Amino acid sequence: MTINHWINGSEHESSDGRTFDTVNPWTQSAWTDVAEAGQGEVDDAVGAARAAFDSGPWARMGFGERGALLHALADLIDEHIDELADADTTDMGKPLSAMKVKDVPRAAQNFRFFADHARLTAAEAYPTDSGHHAYSRYEPAGVVAAIAPWNFPLMLESWKIAPALAWGNTVVLKPAEDSPASASILARLATEAGFPDGVLNVVHGFGPDAAGEMLTQHGDIDRITFTGESNTGRAIAGAGASNLVPVSLELGGKGANIVFADADLDEAVNWSNKAVFTNAGQVCLAGTRLIVQRSIYDEFVSRFVESASAMIVGDPRDAATQIGPLSSRTHFEKVSGFFDDLDPAAEVLCGGVADDGSWAVHPTVIVGSPDDSRICRDEVFGPVATIAPFDTEEEAIAMANSTKYGLNAMLFTENVRRAHRAAAALRAGTVWVNCFFVRDLRAPFGGVGWSGVGREGGNFSREFFTEPKAVVMQP
Repeated sequence: MTINHWINGSEHESSDGRTFDTVNPWTQSAWTDVAEAGQGEVDDAVGAARAAFDSGPWARMGFGERGALLHALADLIDEHIDELADADTTDMGKPLSAMKVKDVPRAAQNFRFFADHARLTAAEAYPTDSGHHAYSRYEPAGVVAAIAPWNFPLMLESWKIAPALAWGNTVVLKPAEDSPASASILARLATEAGFPDGVLNVVHGFGPDAAGEMLTQHGDIDRITFTGESNTGRAIAGAGASNLVPVSLELGGKGANIVFADADLDEAVNWSNKAVFTNAGQVCLAGTRLIVQRSIYDEFVSRFVESASAMIVGDPRDAATQIGPLSSRTHFEKVSGFFDDLDPAAEVLCGGVADDGSWAVHPTVIVGSPDDSRICRDEVFGPVATIAPFDTEEEAIAMANSTKYGLNAMLFTENVRRAHRAAAALRAGTVWVNCFFVRDLRAPFGGVGWSGVGREGGNFSREFFTEPKAVVMQP
């Protein structure tokens, strides 16, 4: 069964019949083929979204009516949890149990949250000395191009689509070529939920000189939202600039995790394990640079290695599996390449590349790497942690900030004053204290430096996906 595009409320093959394979990374074989979009399909999808925005009812619905449809889609996501979970597990190797417990429910939650947030968020009134009545309106921006990554396909697709739709925009989604299945299922469910034709469209294909580039350079796009690798983000920022289209970019990371001597070690080890090894390390928020105070360094390293070594690597459909394969041969070869390029001073305490022919990398802990080595400097995007000692708080902050990335950071301490000081000093879009990946969807999400441009979440999504308008009335 071919995975086709979803344009204007129905399934579409590519006009020239072109397809590409989507590969199951556990079996290492193609499990189906996918329609590959050309300029014609991109034009059709953008045209459908434009017509639905300009002439259809979506942008003119009240927040309650639009929100009811978003809630209906969320209900269908819950009802189709098995189908959606199976799609992402088959495409990118994420353990099926995690898909059912976390990813699919979170996708439904995203639609519910933004449906309610758009309805309940207040605009502003501005008192004036002249007595004029001044107030703000937030009008939908228009047609949104959403480019989603492969590491959390459904969940991150929903993070982009839900706020755009809640504020009255229409969307053309291009999922990653490695994980196309859940996007088409989602579009089908939106139509079943009662979405007007053209409100949510999906085109499949690749990035440069292909569907992704065609979409981001299209002259009828009003917003571009992208999550992915930093170099791709640069290209998309350029495409947006050429048409003066606002761009939101959530890019790579090299998160620092500072563990102070007064930390609860059990909690620090537990959360640090999740921060590095969740989703086989294929997480932009991964806290892969552990920075541990010298007085507890040996004990922490010992406990952390023990926790990493105990993790179960294997078939993502096995309920016991905690880490599946990496998402593709290309990505496996990229991550494996870091092991070929380790500094002579580096010591691998556990883990490494699987020797069974799979595309798996076992949870890996490395010590002794110089701060300027590739493994410490570049985003690995695999289950690999480096650990280095520090002596003073100032030294730890300097080490954490010594990166071009700035998506997130973590710190573990029982000293409240230190927690506030360090959180303020860390150069990152999100700082977690004594936890990891706890999200409030009202809070800003994004990064600094090579980790992105802009913020999304709550009112920050409203600012991006709307055109704020001032209205001033004569008294």
